[in-house]
Amino acid sequence: MAEIIRLNDKTWRIEDGFVRFLLLAGSEKAALIDSGVESPDARQIAESLTDLPVILINTHSDGDHISGNAAFEEFYMSPAEEERYRSHGAEGKVIPVSEGDIIDLGGRPLEIIDVPGHTPGSIAVLDVNNRVLISGDTVQDDNIFMFGDGRDLDQFIGSLHHLLEFEGRFDEVYPMHGSFPVMPVLIRQLISGSEDIKAGKASGEKINMFGFDVMLYKYPYAGIICDL
Repeated sequence: MAEIIRLNDKTWRIEDGFVRFLLLAGSEKAALIDSGVESPDARQIAESLTDLPVILINTHSDGDHISGNAAFEEFYMSPAEEERYRSHGAEGKVIPVSEGDIIDLGGRPLEIIDVPGHTPGSIAVLDVNNRVLISGDTVQDDNIFMFGDGRDLDQFIGSLHHLLEFEGRFDEVYPMHGSFPVMPVLIRQLISGSEDIKAGKASGEKINMFGFDVMLYKYPYAGIICDL
């Protein structure tokens, strides 16, 4: 069962096993950011916490972020992610969002930032007035999956550098895995570690993940799992 943690009067974090999703409320509507791994009732959870209409924004389409999507007829997602989303057999109307789009909840603007790499259409969401970056899986201190179809280490590094362009606009990062919150300094650490992997300077350990032989690069601040 998901654990609901109230962060303030208008923000909740919902812990769903090894992943989390968030509920942000404005004065006119509320937004679920992702819908978990074992929470087909994610919409019901959200509606138990607010009387406002609830919309859904997906940071990306990995299976552990979309378990409650079926309860929504439409949801916001990068169009670069839709093909991957449909490959799960998932339905619903994708409302496309991309860099610079603003979704205003009513006095609470959410700005979309494109961060491809972990998946082709990964996005981050800047909670502008609260100075919080909701990073999806791109920034976290857990193991970041960079193996298998759709992962691109070069794009991932580029997206981390891109987030530095916004670093004066947020004080904390809300990731969907690992510790909560994390500090923006983690972005620079992930850049350093990822660039060392790309340059062949990092030492990794061969492990088996979901039946695939992959390489785990374990740093003090996070792990990055890549194809061999």
